[in-house]
Amino acid sequence: MDNKIEVLREEIRQRLASVKDLSELDKARVEYLGKKGSITALLKGMKDLSNEEKKTFGAEVNKLKGAVAKRIEERIEELKKLQIEAEINAMPQFDITAPADLDRGSYHPITLVQRQCETIFKSMGFTVEDYPEVVTDYECFESVNIPKHHPARDMQDTYYLENGQLLKSQTSAAQNAILKKYGKRLKENGVPIKAIFPGRCFRNEATDASHENTFFQMEGMMVDRDISISNLIFFMKTMLSEVFQRDVKVRLRPGFFPFVEPGFELDINCEICGGTGCSSCKHSGWLELCPCGMIHPNVLREGGIDPDEYTGFAFGLGLTRLAMMKYKVKDIRDLNSGSLKSLAQFTDDDN
Repeated sequence: MDNKIEVLREEIRQRLASVKDLSELDKARVEYLGKKGSITALLKGMKDLSNEEKKTFGAEVNKLKGAVAKRIEERIEELKKLQIEAEINAMPQFDITAPADLDRGSYHPITLVQRQCETIFKSMGFTVEDYPEVVTDYECFESVNIPKHHPARDMQDTYYLENGQLLKSQTSAAQNAILKKYGKRLKENGVPIKAIFPGRCFRNEATDASHENTFFQMEGMMVDRDISISNLIFFMKTMLSEVFQRDVKVRLRPGFFPFVEPGFELDINCEICGGTGCSSCKHSGWLELCPCGMIHPNVLREGGIDPDEYTGFAFGLGLTRLAMMKYKVKDIRDLNSGSLKSLAQFTDDDN
């Protein structure tokens, strides 16, 4: 019986060494470790052995079974690595020194809208800032008046990482850093803080025609003496009229956001249905575009700004939804689909 084990061991060794892909390896696994496999058959053939022989022989078979299972797992990793290397080697080689073909390709519609908005706000004296997509809990929540265990956190289904950081769920995560970056210039030289900071945001939420788990926003803020809601409305109306090249119908309604007080929802009349109602606007005729409001005193204070001396407004412009309205894209999921048929129609001429 011991000889059977050694013969089978050598057979399995050669077989596993010769398999060329994962499909062939799985067939070998079933052939040796399955209910009707060769190793299982060895155990079934123990009925004619004595109790002592069964004990010894069974231990050897189980040892073989464990070794084969381990070797199969190793071969899986080896074959996966070889498969990746083969795919890399099969990729076409590109000459990076060759001149670019500028007639091929086009910018993504969100990129076009973002660049247009950046140009508009820069013309009004705003700086354009960049900020990481992976941030700390303090940056995304605590610094903007959302302490730990605050119920407002339930409004955002956040992707947390194992190291305690998170994928930013809102561009407001940059507010504290911007206030600290330009606060000294404001207090010493009287230069207002005027900045926008576009970026990609992530939320673990169900998707539909107007919601995605990955989307783009453009945060903006202005801080100075005697800033009011009228300043906020002026900048928003100016930006929208420039984007659409005409006067755009908007409405301002109360909204709760912990980092502003008072807070508003700035809605735009749905450009897809003209306000009659469709799936993109949930048949309301309006699309939520820009949560905004006057910066909460706690947020100013946390950023080193005296709320008794300075006021400011902040807004979170939805670039993805703005692109939907500008280009009349009915389903927000089309923008992340990677479909060249859908996206290749947009060019710089649309600006």
